Amino acid sequence: MSTSATPRERLLDAAGELFYRDGVNIGVDALCKAAGVSKKSMYQLFRSKDELIAESLASRGPAYQTMLHPGAEDDRPPRERILTVFDRQDAMVAAGNYLGCPYVSTAVELKNPEHPGSVVARHFKQQLTDFFHRELVKAGAEDPAMLAVQLTMIFDGAAARAVVRAQPLGGIGATTAAALLDAAGVQAGELALS
Repeated sequence: MSTSATPRERLLDAAGELFYRDGVNIGVDALCKAAGVSKKSMYQLFRSKDELIAESLASRGPAYQTMLHPGAEDDRPPRERILTVFDRQDAMVAAGNYLGCPYVSTAVELKNPEHPGSVVARHFKQQLTDFFHRELVKAGAEDPAMLAVQLTMIFDGAAARAVVRAQPLGGIGATTAAALLDAAGVQAGELALS
């Protein structure tokens, strides 16, 4: 954490790290200590711990998506762009310290779909599904909405497997996603004609 970071930035950074590593039920005292911020300051910056949970997830979302999604400059065909997400997930797991998808982990721990953190988690999970949907539409897939949900389920299942088994995925997510794309007729190099 940078010493020039504001108290708000330090809290968001500490919250993101601690919530991911230890869970959202970590105490406010430990959170404030890690951020080097008083509880009074925390509650001046955030109305509640629930708000901090949501904002810490939201602040980390774009970087997490950048690690997974191919960029706009990546002009490979849709199938390859989709499989890149699974290859990148595989690499994240293999690098160590992977504790699962932060959005699924938070939502499961909170168990309340109306909690601000669950709302943010759902938003970012929907963005992954939306990415898959856009790519499937470009590929001319039949029922891209259903396929996008199925791909998201493969991603989430691979994340859960990596955590439960505490071992690298070994390409299982990409292999499973490729089998689904094969069954749906989404082949390499194909683009829908507009």
